[in-house]
Amino acid sequence: MQHDEESTPPAPAPGGVSIGAMTGGAVATGPGARAEDRSQRAGVPGPLPDVSGVTVPAPAPGGVSIGAMTGGAVATGEDATAVDASVRLDASGRELLAAVRELSGHLPMFTRVEGNGVAEVEQELDAVGTALEQTGTAPRTRLERLRDLLRSSATAVSGLASALAVVQAIEQFLP
Repeated sequence: MQHDEESTPPAPAPGGVSIGAMTGGAVATGPGARAEDRSQRAGVPGPLPDVSGVTVPAPAPGGVSIGAMTGGAVATGEDATAVDASVRLDASGRELLAAVRELSGHLPMFTRVEGNGVAEVEQELDAVGTALEQTGTAPRTRLERLRDLLRSSATAVSGLASALAVVQAIEQFLP
């Protein structure tokens, strides 16, 4: 078969992607499809999922077939886009985030009055928690300020066990 310059080239044969286990990344199939992995991973990767006994069927033409997926993004079809922009914390980051959330949950017990430090602690907890969730880390200056506030006997919340847990988690998180 001859093709002149004005004829359309033959379409590629439809195919597909078959993945046994996917723990991150991005996959896109189809004409004009795009895949991007913008995820942030801190620390040692976790164990791969157990895929023993999982049968990954052949994908449909142009499709994707995955046996086990614990992260990532998949899109299929014309102009499909797959973006994995997740944040994965290492163990010390997860521990710090959990401690921050626990202490934040205790703050409603306290009245915010000038000089008791509750509002300042709340502000730092919010900033540190948001940073950890969005980027997997938090600015050292914020962590040190939060630690210092919680160590201070002038802060009404410093006597809570959950405040001590945040201080200890910060010490583990900071290099």
